[in-house]
Amino acid sequence: MASFAEQVIRFTEALQIPDIPLPDGFSWLYPYDQPGTMEALSAFYRKYYTAPGKRTFLFGINPGRLGAGLTGVPFTDPIKLEEECGIKNPFPKKPELSAGFVWRFIHAYGGPERFANDFYITSLSPLGFIKDGKNINYYDDKDLVRATEPFIVDCIEKQMAFGAHTKTALCMGEGKNLKVFRKINEKHRFFDEIIGLPHPRFVMQYRRKSLDMYLDVYLEALSDSLPIGK
Repeated sequence: MASFAEQVIRFTEALQIPDIPLPDGFSWLYPYDQPGTMEALSAFYRKYYTAPGKRTFLFGINPGRLGAGLTGVPFTDPIKLEEECGIKNPFPKKPELSAGFVWRFIHAYGGPERFANDFYITSLSPLGFIKDGKNINYYDDKDLVRATEPFIVDCIEKQMAFGAHTKTALCMGEGKNLKVFRKINEKHRFFDEIIGLPHPRFVMQYRRKSLDMYLDVYLEALSDSLPIGK
């Protein structure tokens, strides 16, 4: 059987813009035809995800232009990819706000090697969305939610086959992202329980003074989500 890393890479290589008509004004953010994106994400997963075994999944919303929309690695901007992971990349070195918090809790957990042995970060939609030149969340428009739900469901299903613990999934975003995820999970029973967490961007933008408290919230949720004996 292929390693976790190779399954992630194959899944990503096979990702195409779905034949789904989006509402007027919306377009897909598709980074995988950019020079360097597949090379960067392949280097990341081959560095950290070769160990066998299942992972607990954390789900974000969808990629943005400065993070996974460039590097292909969720919540990892070009700066973090180079400085934290030692993976050189050709992308403009602009910071992405959410990446700052995510890499804080990765280090607080014990570093990327330990984190990657236990967890896998993805997004409900592994492709992002653009409107008027700006990032858009899939849930920002009710017609966009309806249009993309089959794609989201298919991507969850395919990624779970990499090796997912099904007792608990963590959802980064306690509002609309959690609401949509729980509704989907009620239909498809992917996981026994979905636990909501404050979104990293919310923490960094509005609650930075309470950063240590939110790190503790994440660390407790990460620990509680692991199977007994892990």
